[in-house]
Amino acid sequence: MCGIVGIFGVNPVNQALYDSLLVLQHRGQDAAGIVTFDGQRLHLRKDNGLARDVFRTRHMIDLKGNMGIAHVRYPTAGCSSSAEAQPFYVNSPYGITLAHNGNLTNAEELKRDLFEDDLRHINTSSDSEILLNVLAHELQRLGKIRINEQDVFKAVAALHKRCRGGYAAVAMINGYGILGFRDPFGIRPVVFGKRKTDSGTEYMIASESVALDSQDFELIRDLEPGEAVFIDMRGKLHTYNCAVNPVRSPCIFEFVYFARPDSIIEDIFVHKARSRMGSKLAKKIQRVWPDHDIDVVIPIPDTSRTAALELANTLGLSYTEGFIKNRYIGRTFIMPGQQVRKKSVRQKLNAIHSEFKGKNVLLVDDSIVRGTTSKQIVQMARDAGAKKVYFASAAPPVRYPNVYGIDMPAASELVAHDRSEEEIQQIIGSDRLIFQDLEDLIAAVVKKGKSKVERFDTSVFDKQYVTGDVSHHYLEQLELLRGDTAKQSQESGNNNLIDLYNNE
Repeated sequence: MCGIVGIFGVNPVNQALYDSLLVLQHRGQDAAGIVTFDGQRLHLRKDNGLARDVFRTRHMIDLKGNMGIAHVRYPTAGCSSSAEAQPFYVNSPYGITLAHNGNLTNAEELKRDLFEDDLRHINTSSDSEILLNVLAHELQRLGKIRINEQDVFKAVAALHKRCRGGYAAVAMINGYGILGFRDPFGIRPVVFGKRKTDSGTEYMIASESVALDSQDFELIRDLEPGEAVFIDMRGKLHTYNCAVNPVRSPCIFEFVYFARPDSIIEDIFVHKARSRMGSKLAKKIQRVWPDHDIDVVIPIPDTSRTAALELANTLGLSYTEGFIKNRYIGRTFIMPGQQVRKKSVRQKLNAIHSEFKGKNVLLVDDSIVRGTTSKQIVQMARDAGAKKVYFASAAPPVRYPNVYGIDMPAASELVAHDRSEEEIQQIIGSDRLIFQDLEDLIAAVVKKGKSKVERFDTSVFDKQYVTGDVSHHYLEQLELLRGDTAKQSQESGNNNLIDLYNNE
């Protein structure tokens, strides 16, 4: 999962790109990057870390130009490396930079074809570099010294035929303009908007609408599945659907967890969707546990608050904040290494004992992935004096890995994989465990007639991968790449290289 931004402006865009990254920081805390174009040359700054740490005043001064793209990154496989920070750049043809959110399911095949047939070398393990080189090759195949928007759309159409998986990308073609495009299933989110200034109209492409809001851009709409949007150097907007038989299948986990609650995705207000999740979950409790003895509902901050509040209101129960969050600790389920993850949960949350003592508490979370965090939070509630600790998840059990750009762990490390709900309850140590039903989750996210969504990617719950190309062999390979053992091994290798460098 990553955040992308592209801006075509009539004034310098460095500050707007940086401010947009701050708003999208929840989508990636591993690395950040900005590249701008001043009409003659590119200016690039990228490194590991939060946006506020990567960019200093001296870097911002150097990021000159009225158009640029930016990226915040979470790694979806392997370990953190500044070499894989985005945007990526190729000098031929024209000079192209690209930032990408998602994951290509045929990356290895594409990498081989790029080397053997297209004579292009991939220098990192990032599939974003692969996507960039596919785009560059398809533009180069046109054999033109000068290109127009129709040529760009032809290249994107050819890219769609070659690339499989979930992807949303922004690219900048030197001297030609800013490009945004989305995979034919529309799995990863991307929107575009405009703002009018005294000097002319400016355009922004971004992962979420909140980035547009923060810079006073007017949201135009989501990119359609398979669609490309191109703003040329004259500031003219062009759009074209470059895919054959696109199917709108956005990732439902964006609404459960990843997107900010103040975002609008596919004409769906994320906050409202999460509120309806709470209502649906409350009705399930009424249905399967009518004689419950819950005294108070407590959310696990932050993304479960909206659902927990609506759940409490529907059940007529007290709602209170029982945990205080340290906002300077990153997300736990994507941290490399189980020991680091265990330590970080206690650093991240602390219980308010008075809200737990002598009470039967219902803890509400957006989802349960590994179960490591849930288990520790249940124990924290008990340590704070809770009489009974119940646990509710606003999402169904996460049983399968995500292959479209979310770093959910290997299947064997998912607590719900090959386990019943009773077994999960025993593992996390709660007195009762309630999961949302998948049908209720879908109904909560999209109100009939309010969105054009045809279906959702719900593969983490039901193993129904919408692209239809995810084989058992692919999932086995994913297990090898995403498991903690693999990540620790890769991190150890990186540390050895660093030690070697420092000793020379």
